[in-house]
Amino acid sequence: MKSSDVRDRALRDQVVALVSGRGAHASVEKIVQGIPVAVRGKRPRGLPHSPWEILEHLRIAQWDILEYARNPAHVSPAWPTGYWPTVPEPPNARAWARSVAAFLADLRSVQDLVADPKTDLLAPIPHGQDGHTVLREALLVADHNAYHGAELVTVRRLLAAW
Repeated sequence: MKSSDVRDRALRDQVVALVSGRGAHASVEKIVQGIPVAVRGKRPRGLPHSPWEILEHLRIAQWDILEYARNPAHVSPAWPTGYWPTVPEPPNARAWARSVAAFLADLRSVQDLVADPKTDLLAPIPHGQDGHTVLREALLVADHNAYHGAELVTVRRLLAAW
């Protein structure tokens, strides 16, 4: 195996690990586990978002970034209203589980896109803007998920649910 192939594989492995949340912080998958139904729609005093709002924002933003990276016909939601639910509570009992499942499926898709040796991580996305690359989008997913994952931990702590 050529040294460039070894470096490419190492880069892909590191980015997949970063996107997965393995490392210096809890993964979103771990953070959303065990949140009691009774607090999913509650906003802690002094903070603007409930666990449901944060989960949905994570799901929508990650989906948007993934689709932007792989789908030339993708149209992003309107900012900022299209990236946040309109109410703090899940609309029904199944909505939470569906949102978690969709988030995790899209996270796996981001990981698969990065891990695929056919994906040129550094080439500008043909339909993208400003030279955006798949690597940039994967790092954006990792950064966004870490930021809002930490926010969700704080919300859980303030709701006595961590």
